[in-house]
Amino acid sequence: MAHLHAHPSEHEHTPETAGRLIRWARFYDPFVNVLALGRRRRLRQQTLALATITAGATVVEIGCGTGDVTLLAARAAGPSGTVTGIDPAPEMVALARKKAQAAGLAAHFQVGVAEQLPFADASIDVVFSSLMMHHLTDDLKQRAFYEVKRVLKPGGQVVIVDFARSDNLASKFFASLLLHPTMRLGVQDLAPLLRAAGFTQLSTGSLGLMRLGFVRAVA
Repeated sequence: MAHLHAHPSEHEHTPETAGRLIRWARFYDPFVNVLALGRRRRLRQQTLALATITAGATVVEIGCGTGDVTLLAARAAGPSGTVTGIDPAPEMVALARKKAQAAGLAAHFQVGVAEQLPFADASIDVVFSSLMMHHLTDDLKQRAFYEVKRVLKPGGQVVIVDFARSDNLASKFFASLLLHPTMRLGVQDLAPLLRAAGFTQLSTGSLGLMRLGFVRAVA
């Protein structure tokens, strides 16, 4: 498994991106726990279970935040796996590294953006995105999906967990207040963008938690 880089994140620069960044890393886990009605760990485990991760797998989480899903993936991939989380916010990467060190897991975290993934073509088995896609504009979502398709091995999986779009006025207010004021697409609307990027075997569904759903596809 890739070794945890020890250089401090404060020396890393925030990359240029039109996506929305979350800089308040210390408060992110409690915030997600509130959104998940106290079931943050269950949410992360459900996300992991949507993909097949075998020992030795190469896994990437884009927009990894504080690293919850990345660390679960590192346990599943085992010592022979290579698991990496990327996030555009250095503060998130710094906290994720601390959590990995405390857990004794050799997951690697680095600053990076979904629309320009720092991985070789056809090198990744599984890509996760959890509660991140709503931070990207529609054009960035499409660029990110082309990048995910590029780095996945043939037959590799992408799993996206995010909020579903709702026509309910209260839900729209919630999305505007807490998520993204310009959020137009929900997770159920991402399938056409994935197909345009060349993905097949698409499936969608609900997590049965809040307004969270998933879409997964095969490269």
